Formats: sequence, C-alpha cells, structure tokens
Amino acid sequence: MSIYSQNSGTQIQTLSVIPRATQRTKSTTTPRPARERKRPAFLEPPPFAKPPPAAMPSRRRRNRKRLLTCVGAASVGALLFFGAHSSSIGLGGGTWSQHQDQLFRSPGPPPPETLMAMPRQTSEADLSFARRLLPNRHHSPPQLREDAVLLPDREVLVLSADPAVGNAMCVFQGGASSPARALGRLPGPGRHAYLCPLPGSEQPLQPPPLLLSSSSYSSSAAPPATAPAPAPAADFHKLLNWNDSLVFDSAPLPGGDLLLFAKGTNSRQGVIKTATSNIQCIYSRDSDGTVASSPATTSAQQVIRCPPPPAPLSSSNLHVTVALNGQEPLPSLATYDPQNTALPVTRERKSICACTMVRNVAKFLPEWVRYHAAVGVEKFFLYDNASEDDLAGQVSSLNSAGIDVSTVAWPWTKTQEAGLSHCAATNQPSCEWMAFMDVDEFIFSPNWNEVKKPSKSLLDSVVSVDPEVGQIFLPCYDFGPSGQTAHPQEGVCQGYTCRLMRPERHKSLVRLGAVADSLANSVHHFTLKPGFQKMWTTLVRINHYKYQAWTEFKSKFKRRVSAYVADWTDPVNLQSHDRAPGLGVDPVEPVGWAESFCELKDYTMKKLSEKWFGIGSGGRGATTEFNSNGDIAPSPSLP
Repeated sequence: MSIYSQNSGTQIQTLSVIPRATQRTKSTTTPRPARERKRPAFLEPPPFAKPPPAAMPSRRRRNRKRLLTCVGAASVGALLFFGAHSSSIGLGGGTWSQHQDQLFRSPGPPPPETLMAMPRQTSEADLSFARRLLPNRHHSPPQLREDAVLLPDREVLVLSADPAVGNAMCVFQGGASSPARALGRLPGPGRHAYLCPLPGSEQPLQPPPLLLSSSSYSSSAAPPATAPAPAPAADFHKLLNWNDSLVFDSAPLPGGDLLLFAKGTNSRQGVIKTATSNIQCIYSRDSDGTVASSPATTSAQQVIRCPPPPAPLSSSNLHVTVALNGQEPLPSLATYDPQNTALPVTRERKSICACTMVRNVAKFLPEWVRYHAAVGVEKFFLYDNASEDDLAGQVSSLNSAGIDVSTVAWPWTKTQEAGLSHCAATNQPSCEWMAFMDVDEFIFSPNWNEVKKPSKSLLDSVVSVDPEVGQIFLPCYDFGPSGQTAHPQEGVCQGYTCRLMRPERHKSLVRLGAVADSLANSVHHFTLKPGFQKMWTTLVRINHYKYQAWTEFKSKFKRRVSAYVADWTDPVNLQSHDRAPGLGVDPVEPVGWAESFCELKDYTMKKLSEKWFGIGSGGRGATTEFNSNGDIAPSPSLP
C-alpha cells in the first residue's frame, strides 16, 4: 500500500504485506521461548463476551495475528482510497486520482467528457483523511455548494432555493442579525437572492448566515435583535468573498450549452479563448456525488461557455464550476436545475428590443421607456443591479400602459459586460435586434422633427440592412448640465439642451444571431461571428445625457458597473474617455459644473419631445398608453 503526500504528490511510505511463513529458513539454534506480552486494556474482552476458542500454538497464533493485522490495514487503506461508493461509472472510468491526472496533468488534450461517482455520504473527517491519502497533488474533491458571498460595502448576498415568507432576516455566527432585502429570483438557477447588511464591525467568518422568514418568529413582534447562532459548518462550506475568484451564476441556453459567469478567469477584456482544453467545466450532483467534466468551448471576459452535462446528469440538480490550468476548481455559487430553469418562451419574435443595466433609476425610467417604445422598441429587458428605489412600481405602471418591460435580477457587482452577454445569449430566440444602451441615452434623428407623431417604423428603417450586417454603430453626443442644478422637472430630453460638438464613443444595435459564441463585448459593441459585418449609420445618433446636474451625477462615484473600467474614486486612467474631463477622484462638485460641457446649444430633441409627448411630459411618469397597432393612444394627462 502506498501513501502519498497531498501537497507534493510524492510517495512517502511503502508497506509490503508478505506472509512470514515464506520468510522462515532452517536454523540450528534453539528457538527462544515466546515472550508473554500484556494485552492493552482496550483489547481485553468485556466481561460479557464469549470465551475465546481453544488456544493454538503460540508461533502460529502470532503469525496469524500479524497477517490479519496487515491485511486489515491494507483493507482500511483501500476503502479510504476508493471511497465508500467510488466505483467509476459511465464515461472515462478509473479512479478519482486518475481522473484528476487526466483532467489537469496529462500532456495531451483531456477526454471530451469524464464522468465518475464520488461517495454518497462523506464526513469532513473522512474527507480530510482521504485527502491525505489521495495522490491528487494540489486537487481535492469538488466543494459542496455555497449559498452566500460577502460583497463590497459590507453586505452579504444570500441565495435561497425557496422564497422567504414575509419579512426575512439574516442570522450570523454569534447570533447577530440584520434585515434581508429581497432582490428577486435569479434568471438561471431560479434561486431567490437576498441582501443583508453585515452587523457589527467584525468581518464574518464561517459559516454563511441563516435566512429566516417572518414565519420563523412571531408575526406580532419585530424580528429579534439577536437570534441563535447557526450551527458550526465544516471548513469547506464557507462564506465566499467577492474579491476572490469564483463562479457566480449560470445560464442554460436553448441549444443545450451552459454559460458560466466567473470572476478571475480572464484579467484582460479583449482576449477570447476557443477550444479551451485548459479550462474544465465541472458538474457535480449533490445527491450522490457523481462528477462529470468537459473542456470549455469558449472563454472571454467573465463568460465561459460549457457543453451540456452528459446524459446521466442532464435531468439533475447540479452544482457547476470550472477548473483552470490544472488548479483547484473555483468556489461556486452557480447551480443548474433543468426542472426549475425557465427558458424564454417565444410566442412571437420581436424585431427590436432594448437591454440595459439599471440601479436606482426609477425616476428616469418612464421617459426613457415611453420614448423608445414610441419609435420602435417592442420589448425592454432591465438587468436590476440591486436597486433600492421604486423600480418595481414603475415597471408595473409601464406594463399597465401596454409596454412590454421585464426585470432580471442581477445583483453582481461590476459585471456589466457579463450581464449584457447574458441578455444577448438568452434572448436570441425572442428578439432579432437588440439595442444595448443606458437609460440616459436616447436614439434620435434630427430628421424626425419632420414627423408629426412617432411610429415603430422609425427604428425599423434603421435596421433594414443587408443580412450580412450584424451590428450597427450609433455615434454618441454627450450633453452637459445645461445650467441645471437639480433634476429637471420637465425631464431629461427637455431639460438638458447643451452638448459637446464632437461625438464621444458609440453604442450599437446588434443582430443577436450574429453575436459570436464567446459573447465578448465592450458594453459599446459585441464581437461578431465570421461572415458578419459592422457598419456606421448616418440615420440616427445617440443623445447621451451623461453630465447631468451635480446632484444626479455624483451618484456615479459610488461604483461603476463595468468590470474593466476603474471606479471614479480610483486614481487610475485619469485621461480615459470613460471619465469626465477635468474631474478628479473625489465626489466634490467642481467650480462651474452647471455650465460645463457646453459647446453647442441643441434644442432639436427638446422640441421633438414637446411635440410628441407634450411640454413637461418627461417628469410625469408612465402616462403614455399604446393602442393595438403600437401607436401612442390619446391620454387625458397629455395636452
């Protein structure tokens, strides 16, 4: 039996089991009498035990005892080595250590699929001892599912398979608790997300907090300030840290592939990896420990595309993660449950949709949605980055007005590119074209001032292009505060009327069927499949109301949503186009801010909005209604 060091993978001891009877040689010396040895107390039979059988000759008895001891030790070692139920099944075959060598250490490409069984029930003590025996070098069995992660700003995100009833709370180690704010149901695995402030000043240790609903305590009283502490957890079930590398979400695609969203896999934005044999997608089933792995198809930014799990696991609730370059599998919050995963149901494919990431933009939303619905956007996808305002109320009002708006819970910090990749991949069956833009960006054409009232044909003419065109670039013109010191009551389009002369950056209308499998994007545009082209349009532009009144603009200093753009408070890339010219890293209003970024007075959008929607309509909320043809219906709230 060989025992291996987990850290070095080298053999440190070898025991040979050989019957002593084969080692005896003839001897002329008189054998020494057998020495009587006192039996340890724990080996003495209890008083009620059956009497031992008749004694056999001393030497034979000792030889048999030694033989049985060696055989027993070898059996125990074998059981620990292979696990309680670790016979290999399905594809691949072999032991866990052999699989790890195939997956992470073999010089050639790994097998396309590897499927094996791990122990059904294994205590942490067993795992710890087994890890010392396994010749797995730096690898250990896949970790158990995690369900909480520590986010920036001292908040803990907790994921629950079932929604909490009533007011929920988080109970931390030591008994401290805090209220849990519901963020909605995640789109892929379908788990419910809750955000809990971290109580006290100490960093949390293990285990993750417990999520309790109001049904767990008296409904007539407020939640207790302190509650019983969670039971201690094993050291492999821990509260994850967002600052570390981890897999945070997943998304099954209609074609069968599975997208994994991970931090720490690609440090550079523009690098796209294909046929990534050094990245393994790992699927594990918690019920019996079955593990499968396959090489990733593509990897770019925070998105890894994996093939579907093999047939024996295709209908199971799975924990999914990745392993990079032969290293340990990344900690993961991601799951895959085909029975609880709702893929988009496409009744009628829309021509033009819009997708954006939002946080606390409820007061801006009605004007942005009503305007774009009037010019041709048929469906809106809002990726909600843990908003704390009345976003749900505004969305409900817009839906009641006949506009198709849906909200997607996306609580992950600085993952805008990943969110847009998710939107592009999961909505390909629902939309032909997708406009990727923010709620302070409005598609506009000066030629529309000749149009008496808006219609959906306005944007249809923009996307009426050759089939090989997969992306249309729209130049962005940045507007300044225009003398405003607070959010204009008449709305954005009518309140900000002074801009820079030259365009800065661009946004895109993207044909979703043309997006590359890697889903790589820079927020402004996507990488396309071979054979598709991109083009600039002169028909429309983007009015970007970027530099608004300081009371609104300073909220940008909290945190930016892009994964590859420095926050405003980080003293890096100070000359970047993503920053405001002349603005430092502190949220302090510069002198003359209200009159900044004003090179050209531009009233064309203001006049258009007043003609189509009425003077001051931008601050009225969701009052515009649409008839069955998609045109604006008369509303008593509009002049």
